[in-house]
Amino acid sequence: MTSHESTLTFLGGAGSVTGAHFLFETGGKKILIDCGLVQGSRGVEENYVEFPYNPADIDILFITHAHADHIGRVPKLVRDGFKGVIYSTAATRDLSAVMFEDAVRILAEEARKRGLAPLYEAQDIEHTLSLWQVQEYHEPFAIGDDITVTFLDAGHILGAAMVAFERDGVRFVATGDLGNSPAPLLRDTEHLKGVHYLLMESVYGDRVHEQREDRIALLRAVLQETYTQKRTLLIPSFSIQRTQLLVYEINKMVESGEIPAIPVYLDSPLASKVTDVFRKYTNLFNDQVQKEIATGDDIFAFPKFTIVDDVKESRAVLHAPAPKVIIAGSGMSVGGRVLMHEKGLLGDPNTTILFVGYQGAGTLGRRIQDGEKIVTIEREKVRVRAQRKTIHGFSAHKDRDGLIAFVADTADSLQEVFVAMGEPRSSLFLVQRLRDFLGVQATAPERGDIRTLAF
Repeated sequence: MTSHESTLTFLGGAGSVTGAHFLFETGGKKILIDCGLVQGSRGVEENYVEFPYNPADIDILFITHAHADHIGRVPKLVRDGFKGVIYSTAATRDLSAVMFEDAVRILAEEARKRGLAPLYEAQDIEHTLSLWQVQEYHEPFAIGDDITVTFLDAGHILGAAMVAFERDGVRFVATGDLGNSPAPLLRDTEHLKGVHYLLMESVYGDRVHEQREDRIALLRAVLQETYTQKRTLLIPSFSIQRTQLLVYEINKMVESGEIPAIPVYLDSPLASKVTDVFRKYTNLFNDQVQKEIATGDDIFAFPKFTIVDDVKESRAVLHAPAPKVIIAGSGMSVGGRVLMHEKGLLGDPNTTILFVGYQGAGTLGRRIQDGEKIVTIEREKVRVRAQRKTIHGFSAHKDRDGLIAFVADTADSLQEVFVAMGEPRSSLFLVQRLRDFLGVQATAPERGDIRTLAF
């Protein structure tokens, strides 16, 4: 084993789902793994807090994937002095560029309302992208200090990567978020072997998803009910992966005749741009989807599917006759066009609001999902009379059993597992399962904790 010693500091994503942010110091290198936004009720204040280190001292930033809670503060890091190298896959870089462009507008509006300076601006994004280098999956590259890094397919969203560090035969892997494999669009999460230290997510560490067949059946049933009862179905959806997955599944149902063609509106400029990136990287889709594309099928288009362009059209969709399906961002109802639709539709008992993704604690989405009868949307009180439904199986995250099976593959070599990126209940539940079922040394570090690795 190595005579080296490294430290891993849990700056964010410890004791919470969002705000992934980890400092890995190897002796000769200061490395960050992700630099995400904190989302939910405490997000604004926390995102403005200064970094607990000098950004100019950081050599490298690794980005696991392009969700805001993993990339959202990267331009702020650059603005505050980071001048090192940013590494990710090519798809993650392209998705991040789209996400930053969308975020800068939202952050500017948020800052104006609160009388603050924006977290970052357009020039910070341009500077950020100039520091970015891309690497392919499975192609090891040296970063100095005798360390080699390899990106492995996490199967979570397009371009998502586990970051595998190796030095003197010791392997440390940071998973980012792990995909709910097998997934309809993407390849399965890769299996790990010979890993000594593992930093892993735990969003669904205490829960089990429906089977894939069940989630498809549930979606089909909701769509059929929407059509036959002439209802409005509102789906707050994450712009990356979840929206593309929904469109793909509805496409298959309509084209196979399982459901009648029903007007489906994608009302999310960000999701539209993200879908364009998905079209660019079809080589990252699984074999089945690539075969479908090879036959000439446009997997993101079907009869009566409309991409909504401007706000005027968005308002028209709100008043369009039922039956109709509106897919709008954001996924946790923390911003975006879904707020307008929720304000206009939640008071109507002929509306169904369908949650197909994780709703963070304190978010509007969670409050609606949890059954609050009156919610505040853009300073207006809204009485919720709409039907509320949830399908967990469309999550892009592994559930409890999937996470345990993932760790089991490399349990014989593990020295320690650090369980993070989940609410405390989920993380602690998973820790106990890993100890009891696999006999591995697992802990759930708290924010600010520092752990030593023989790496």
